[in-house]
Amino acid sequence: MTKKRKIVDARADKDGDITHVRFDGNERYTSVDRAMPMADRGEIENTHVVRRSNAKPHLRTNPNGRDRDNLDRMAGDE
Repeated sequence: MTKKRKIVDARADKDGDITHVRFDGNERYTSVDRAMPMADRGEIENTHVVRRSNAKPHLRTNPNGRDRDNLDRMAGDE
């Protein structure tokens, strides 16, 4: 079984949309477009892709009662 990647930081654009995430052990950020298929395959810890008919797909951390692993907070938007 492959070890799941852990997101430790995020970046947002001027509208507050998460655009990039950084995985534990990496210096560089990965685009959300590249991270979403990884989440779909179950390769990212505590994260899933939200797909709604009226909005573009986006990454979201699974609810767990903690906010320190919330992508918006990591990006400094909260």
